[in-house]
Amino acid sequence: MATAADNEGPITGINVTPLVDIILVVLIIFMATAPLIHNRAMKVDLPKASKHEKAATEALQLVCNAQKELTLSGRRVSEEQLGAELKALAAKSDDLRVALRADRNLPYGDIVQILDVVRGAGVRKVGLEVKAK
Repeated sequence: MATAADNEGPITGINVTPLVDIILVVLIIFMATAPLIHNRAMKVDLPKASKHEKAATEALQLVCNAQKELTLSGRRVSEEQLGAELKALAAKSDDLRVALRADRNLPYGDIVQILDVVRGAGVRKVGLEVKAK
């Protein structure tokens, strides 16, 4: 009676199953940490507040550093691009929310100018992100 072991010769190929397993685990780790990294792509020193609340729903992240460079959901945009993109998004969604992370060293007038662009695009729900004291 012949068995499967009798017909097999020495194993000369590379077994890639463990390699695929390791790559899948690394991919899952990258996918889990990517949202954490993309929120911190631009260095911003947030102002501190004694009371702050977590947002109930997910909002678009609008970040402005001390040099007034803007990023919308991780992509760098100009003020004109910001207005156009928010206008297009606001037309699609009635409940569009924007969370503004502005550097604490940014002049108040610049923050108001950014808020004017956001409000001018039709976004009515804007929040300011702060650090807890």
